[in-house]
Amino acid sequence: MAWSTADIPDLSGRTVIVTGANSGIGLEAARELAAHGASVTLAVRDRVRGDAAAGRVAERATGPVEVAPLDLADLSSVRDFAASWAEGHPDGLDVLVNNAGVMAIPRRETADGFEMQLGTNHLGHFALTGLLLEALKPDARVVTVSSGVHRMGSIDFDDLQSETDYRKWSAYAQSKLANLLFALELHRRASAAGADLRSIAVHPGYAATNLQSVGPEMSGDRVGRILIGLANRLVAQSAAAGAWPTLMAATDPEVPSGTFLGPTQWRGYRGTPGLETPSDAARDPETAARLWAESVRLTGVQYPW
Repeated sequence: MAWSTADIPDLSGRTVIVTGANSGIGLEAARELAAHGASVTLAVRDRVRGDAAAGRVAERATGPVEVAPLDLADLSSVRDFAASWAEGHPDGLDVLVNNAGVMAIPRRETADGFEMQLGTNHLGHFALTGLLLEALKPDARVVTVSSGVHRMGSIDFDDLQSETDYRKWSAYAQSKLANLLFALELHRRASAAGADLRSIAVHPGYAATNLQSVGPEMSGDRVGRILIGLANRLVAQSAAAGAWPTLMAATDPEVPSGTFLGPTQWRGYRGTPGLETPSDAARDPETAARLWAESVRLTGVQYPW
């Protein structure tokens, strides 16, 4: 039977953080989670846009909605957010949705000197998850949003920050592969430690959001903006449908840890969510362990396991 938002159970009493919840898939996921009773924190870089998004979430919410500042491209902001959230929510966290990201932008660096796509998409979320680990309740879930583009990626440990050779799509694919490697390695380490935690990776297929347009806008690529606009109207599914794999991973009691969910029609571009097989590179435990060690070194965030 195909999964839909009608299958989301009552989430009253459950607490959720969604990063990048001011627009797109993050916003749609936050709306559904709050509509089913969860207490939802919209973790956003832009407070003004976050407040506007919270107003949209509150229209259907049956649970509390709040906004908190989080810039994943600045580790000091990640640390501040994690400490403040944990202090204000002593009962703990049920679901962390690592959703925020940037895609195919001109080369930029984070506040800590990381290549922006790897730093935001992977390293920021690696640090955030580690810093919130003690706040996670039993049977908590960490949902990490990757992409089908991970299949084009490889981890270049000799030039991890793309300082020698920067190609925006290769850097994006590397960051999305890193998301999957992290999610699956988190599952392995939690299982080995006997931790009551589910780590699940997802991808949204091709969903019409503003994520695709940021890169062309930053590059001044007018033709690219036009082509993306056409593709979003003619090919893509809605942002709401793109959020379905995230929502299934966050709420379905039958989804096990260490799995990967995505749309099941149109070669994974759209449709109802279900189990998917990651690329061979994403399932390589040696690469995952090496990336984990490098992520600890770069962020300074050590997991207790």
